[in-house]
Amino acid sequence: MKETQDLNSSPGVLEKFKSLKRPLVMGIVNATPDSFYSHSRSFSPKAAADKAFQFLDEGADVIDLGGESTRPGSDSISLQEELDRVLPVLELLKDFPLPLSIDTQKAEVAHQARSLGASILNDISALRFDKKMIQEAVHFQSVILMHRGGENPKTMQENPVYADVVGEIYSFLEERKNFFIQAGGRLEQVLVDPGIGFGKKLDHNLEILKHLYKFSKISPVVVGASRKGFIGKICADIKPEERLPGSVAIACWASLQKAAMLRVHDVLETVRALEVWHAMSLGVYLN
Repeated sequence: MKETQDLNSSPGVLEKFKSLKRPLVMGIVNATPDSFYSHSRSFSPKAAADKAFQFLDEGADVIDLGGESTRPGSDSISLQEELDRVLPVLELLKDFPLPLSIDTQKAEVAHQARSLGASILNDISALRFDKKMIQEAVHFQSVILMHRGGENPKTMQENPVYADVVGEIYSFLEERKNFFIQAGGRLEQVLVDPGIGFGKKLDHNLEILKHLYKFSKISPVVVGASRKGFIGKICADIKPEERLPGSVAIACWASLQKAAMLRVHDVLETVRALEVWHAMSLGVYLN
């Protein structure tokens, strides 16, 4: 394994966002056999790496690699199992031309992924799951801090309750950003994700999306709504395999709401939709 790199002084992924004037498209690569969307499951490192190269050809801006499913009701896996899933993929993606994000809550996974070229940390616990994670996070070019309701993915959908869902998530993400900066991180490293579908009911998700632009006052916003269950609830309980139109609709809405990055299963369709949307809405943004 090559020596761990300190990437936090290099130009971040958001430089491209500023030049494109549209959200960056992050392609989801799951080195997992149990993700909620069957077409995103990978049963070998080569299959996961091939998916990354497919997304490169389709116009992705970033690749997000994860080795542990965090779908509602999922069980956690051991550190070694997660390492065994993601490290061989990263080995196959050496010198990959796009920024690589590691989707993990475990500091050791983050550390080893960074040594193999990952420059973005995507932590659904916002640095809360592993106390050692903050020591790793400050060395990444970018860090995505996400809000997750509930104690863990297995129980997070068991009757989530908010008095003010937007206000509560806003306060949480602002506190997490400040925690990161006080620990030695820099503001320009931070992106925030309100956590669509993570401990939220349908009305919570819709309220977040309605007010998405507010979160950009904290830091650039990442949206991960691709093929999620609330789309199925809106559209007569359709399965994940049937939720592409809803996912694309949300991508266009998020673009108007100043989102910086969209985490998606369907890169080509999202990129093309954003190109058309951007051409139509050039210069039109919410104040």
